[in-house]
Amino acid sequence: MKRTSPLTLIACAIIGAALGAIVDVALTAASRATFTPSYMLPILLVLLGVFCLAFAWQIRRAVRDPKAPRPDPFRSVRIAALSKASSMLGAASGGFALGLIGYVLTRPVSLGLGSMTAEIVTAVGGAALVVLALVAEHLCTLPKDPDERESDAGSSGAEPQY
Repeated sequence: MKRTSPLTLIACAIIGAALGAIVDVALTAASRATFTPSYMLPILLVLLGVFCLAFAWQIRRAVRDPKAPRPDPFRSVRIAALSKASSMLGAASGGFALGLIGYVLTRPVSLGLGSMTAEIVTAVGGAALVVLALVAEHLCTLPKDPDERESDAGSSGAEPQY
């Protein structure tokens, strides 16, 4: 499994921003109020990142302690996949919030900061989820088995094993 690439995260953020702007345009065209995310959304995004980090920390601790049994590689892959999906979710939700902010800022009527607080906090929560999930993904990297190290001694630039 490859690590999450920055291009993937940028693509998720761009798609999220486009969807956020489209939602606000559609709501405004229908003479409705613009979309405002709940304040629970950024809290849940940060909590998801903290849980990913906590799960990954258990794997990292098992890898670092020589007396501990080797961690289950399937569990490590599951946590790495959760971290990868969480980083994409964080990029998409942060981009969505930025799209909402971008639409509101392009309106001819200027709004106060208080009306955009939920969007700003959601964008920050999405960025926090991306950072926490990428750190968790890095913590799930398992060292190679001694048998594999000898056979791969001549190769360089190998992908990390989860």
